[in-house]
Amino acid sequence: MRVLVDTSIWVQHLRRGESRLAAMLEVGEVLCHPFVIGELACGQLGNRHEILALLAALPQARVADHAELLHLIDEHRLYGRGLGWVDVHLLGSGLLSSCDLWTTDRALQDASRRLGIAAH
Repeated sequence: MRVLVDTSIWVQHLRRGESRLAAMLEVGEVLCHPFVIGELACGQLGNRHEILALLAALPQARVADHAELLHLIDEHRLYGRGLGWVDVHLLGSGLLSSCDLWTTDRALQDASRRLGIAAH
């Protein structure tokens, strides 16, 4: 199963290693999203250009458009649940790409469970 990996997991992996993520990368199960790359680019990265290039080279999840995301928010009542716009983008991309979403963010994890795309 392909998995869209949230920024929170990448931060863990870059700080101290995440063996599950490393194993998934080895077998090509990891999808990335341009907003995740953008969030990581805003932080302090060692080997910055190399890491950003490696992330960009990963298979990318489909990016939902504005109207799709507004519909998703209303249809699944995602408003008032502590989610931000990037979170909703990741949820939409997970649904459109038929993949699970892996995160340590509690609100995002709860929403992904409700939508049936939470990574286990």
